[in-house]
Amino acid sequence: MKKLIAALAAAAAVTLYSFAAGAQAYPERTITVVVPFSAGGPTDTVTRLVAEAMSKDLGQQVLVENVGGAGGTLGAKRVADAEPDGYTLLLYHIGMATSATLYRNLPYDTLNAFEYIGLVTEVPMTILAKKDMEADTLAELVDYAKANADKVTVANAGIGAASHLCGMLFMSAIGTPLVTVPYKGTGPAMTDLLGGQVDIMCDQTTNTTKQIQAGTVKAYAVTTPERLDVLPDVPTTAEGGLTGMEFGIWHGLYAPKGTQADIVDRLSKSLQVALKDENVAARFAELGTKPSSEPDATPEALKAKLESEIARWKPVIDAAGQYAD
Repeated sequence: MKKLIAALAAAAAVTLYSFAAGAQAYPERTITVVVPFSAGGPTDTVTRLVAEAMSKDLGQQVLVENVGGAGGTLGAKRVADAEPDGYTLLLYHIGMATSATLYRNLPYDTLNAFEYIGLVTEVPMTILAKKDMEADTLAELVDYAKANADKVTVANAGIGAASHLCGMLFMSAIGTPLVTVPYKGTGPAMTDLLGGQVDIMCDQTTNTTKQIQAGTVKAYAVTTPERLDVLPDVPTTAEGGLTGMEFGIWHGLYAPKGTQADIVDRLSKSLQVALKDENVAARFAELGTKPSSEPDATPEALKAKLESEIARWKPVIDAAGQYAD
């Protein structure tokens, strides 16, 4: 009996040692971060900056894989179904919350299919119009939209995209449904806005700042409490007399459910380091945003944010009645 107990104790010790050694060794190979949208879009830009900085901290390459489609839900499902070993992650924006209501047949349980790593950034939105739009102020734009509701077109990058959500919130704020024009991505939507084929677009500063600075579009407002340093001449929605439009497109980093707690902790700490990287901070500033604070780049903060945002957006989406299968 003593020999049996000793053998079991030795086996347990080996198991614990192997587990600890494995945890200490993580990561041992390349990590993939899935972006559930096409390359070149706002979320892709944010992810590539953070991935590069995390690569330096983790000592392994962090690659970005674009898995677009279905408003981001295809990429999210890809990660939900992945091996929970810390080598396949997801960086998804506010769509993680809104898809819970937008999609009637979502192929994963939003709150329970992932481990939370931390918030990455919250990007302000901008309300834009084609360059030759006759309205010069936000108040004038609202009046024009209300008077021409049956012909004013609002571009978006597809159901679930940031621009789609912002467009819905804009229509809710002015109490007037407009003609929505969905595209397969931010690029073609912006191209048609630049060409004057559509009238209005509401999108992230990461996608619109350069166009605003170049004067190729007409900017009416930013959705922040105060003006942005990068766009000092663009007033806030509150300054323009529009209430209920203060919000940003937040981004979070996730792992598949069941990923070991120590790996999640390592990734969260690496995210915090990456968000303090000088290059990340500088590039984010150029795009009109800033990295999340250390307390926000935590599993607890991301989980709380997701839960509150699901509750916030459900009535907006239900009122708009724009669902997807």
